[in-house]
Amino acid sequence: MKESAKSRATFILLAGLARPLMNILMSKKWEGLEKLPAGGFIAVPNHCTEIDPIVVGHMVYNQKRPPHFLAKSGLFKVPVLGALLRSTNQIPVERSTAGANRSLQIAKEVVDAGGAIIIYPEGTLTRDPDLWPMKGHTGAARLALQTGAPVVPVAQWGAHEVFPRYAKRFHVFPRKTARVLVGEPVDLSAFADRPLDRATLTEATDVIMDAITALLETLRGETAPSERWDPAVHKQSKHGRFVERGSADAPDTEESQ
Repeated sequence: MKESAKSRATFILLAGLARPLMNILMSKKWEGLEKLPAGGFIAVPNHCTEIDPIVVGHMVYNQKRPPHFLAKSGLFKVPVLGALLRSTNQIPVERSTAGANRSLQIAKEVVDAGGAIIIYPEGTLTRDPDLWPMKGHTGAARLALQTGAPVVPVAQWGAHEVFPRYAKRFHVFPRKTARVLVGEPVDLSAFADRPLDRATLTEATDVIMDAITALLETLRGETAPSERWDPAVHKQSKHGRFVERGSADAPDTEESQ
């Protein structure tokens, strides 16, 4: 899937608006950019605040690689936003099996054409109380094993201080720094000849999440919990908005993120 003239023009317009805004909101420090492959690749970042896609998209676009996200299908129905997502060839993700398969097929076409796909393996903002990566979904691993495309782990930290998880306003002062660290492509060669069953995809996903977590440990200068947070174990929904009980912004029920 090649970028159309309309898509390129829309990216240029959005970048012209977003870059100055991001530079006002926070300073940035990007490391490991030389590890981004020249051809198609799948970037897998951690996810702890709603503005993460802008932070990571900014980094990828600045490397002259238009970012393509797997985004919730409901966002494509939002006026204006939906039109922008469609015009830049973002990829809608549906919860049904058939819908998910269609999304992965489109993503495969983007990667095969040398594009950059960004997938948040956690599927939503982390539920971990300390914002460590939680248990991942298998979509990124499936796409990687189907296409053979490199999976590039990305850790980001600091944007959550500007716009905390589920916040209603930005915290610009004192000025914060959004840090992004790109790692070496994840070695998934051990899974190449195995069937794409649940066991294989789960193991491959764990390898991907381990790589992301290790990068985040480097950024934070801390050690992640020995056991990754699993929403199912804590009786939390795997999708949608979640706020810890007792917080000022906690709703009575879960809402759509």
